[in-house]
Amino acid sequence: MNSPLVLAPLTSLPSIFTVRPEARTRMRDFFSSHIRNPNTRRAYREAVRQFSEFCAEHRIVDLAQVEPVHVAAFVETQLKTQSEPTVKLRLAALRMLFDWMVVGQAIPMNPAHAVRGPKHSQRRGKTPVLQADEARTLIDAIEHHFPARSARPRPDRPDGLHLRPRRRGHLDAC
Repeated sequence: MNSPLVLAPLTSLPSIFTVRPEARTRMRDFFSSHIRNPNTRRAYREAVRQFSEFCAEHRIVDLAQVEPVHVAAFVETQLKTQSEPTVKLRLAALRMLFDWMVVGQAIPMNPAHAVRGPKHSQRRGKTPVLQADEARTLIDAIEHHFPARSARPRPDRPDGLHLRPRRRGHLDAC
C-alpha cells in the first residue's frame, strides 16, 4: 500500500543544511523518518529548498547564522508571490525542521519560532448550501417507511404508542 521510502542522495539537500555534518544527518532523518506522508514530505522539502535559496541569495551559508529576522524576511518575500495558505505551510515546515534541529542539538535555538505567519481563515466552505426549496425537494424525495401504529391509540399518550413495562421498570413499545 505505501510506497517504499527512497532516500535522495545528500547532494540534493539544500546547501545551508549540508555545511555541518550534524545538520546534514538531522536533515536526512527529518525527511526520512519524521515525516511519513509523501505529499507532506514533498511540500516541506520544497519549503526548505526555497528557504535555502533565500539564504544563499542573502549570503547566509550556515544554520548558526539564521536569525528570526531572516525567517521573517523569507515569509514577507513569499507573500509577494504565494498565497497565504502556502506561506503558512512553508513557515510550519521551517518551524518543524528547526525544532528537529534543536532537539538534535544541531542549532541552539529555533529561529522560526518567534516569527508570526500570515493570518488566513477560510470563512466560506466549498460545500454548497441548499436553498429552502432545494432542501424541501430533497426531503420530499426520501421515502417514508414508518411502522404502523397500534390500532388502539392510548388517549394518555400524545404519540398513541402502547407501552408495557419491561424488567426493572423499563418500558417497551408494543
